[in-house]
Amino acid sequence: MSSNSLSARVLVIDDEPQIRRFLDISLRAQGYSVAMAENGQSGLEALATQGADLVILDLGLPDIDGQDVLRRIRQWSSVPVILLTVRSDETSKVSGLDGGANDYVTKPFGAQELMARVRVLLRTHAVGAETPIPVFDDGRLFIDLARREVRIEGEVVPLTRKEFAMLALLVRHAGRVVTQPHILREVWGPSHEEDTHYLRILVGKLRGKLREDATQVRYIATDAGVGYKFIGASNRV
Repeated sequence: MSSNSLSARVLVIDDEPQIRRFLDISLRAQGYSVAMAENGQSGLEALATQGADLVILDLGLPDIDGQDVLRRIRQWSSVPVILLTVRSDETSKVSGLDGGANDYVTKPFGAQELMARVRVLLRTHAVGAETPIPVFDDGRLFIDLARREVRIEGEVVPLTRKEFAMLALLVRHAGRVVTQPHILREVWGPSHEEDTHYLRILVGKLRGKLREDATQVRYIATDAGVGYKFIGASNRV
């Protein structure tokens, strides 16, 4: 096993104690560092605060559906994800892969099969490449992507699902222009890449909730005809 594999950190998000024990023993036997979470929220928090080189995610979680956990992870992280599922229908598997999962294993599964899939993903993704704390804080605006928390001067900002998805996308690419087709594809889906009027409406609402001054751009800048860019200066990212 490579030194990269030996130093890799694997986060397991599964509500079944016996599965967690089985994976803990199997992964540690291969030399991996292992962290455990018993539900979706604690898993998201563990990934955000401690980081991971690979996530093993159960789709059947008690608090947040695994597909939604995956969607939230993909709003700010490119960490490789292996799904665990008892759902044998192709629709669930395809949905997970389309949602950003790298691979899946159907329960019950053998340790050797799962370890082989872990090794493949770790070989193709740089260990230690993840940003551990996806947080923006400039003293006025606070954004915690993992906890889906946005505050202005300490006051919670209620964002719709699409408003948060767009803000998260821009924050993840802070300082770089995100093109209109890219935003439309990520927030509305691939069939809406031409619907730029959606963007103007959403950006207007988002700027209003962030209390942007119409005369001075503070967070979301427009590159006319191209896209949008998050430009806030944070003291903690």
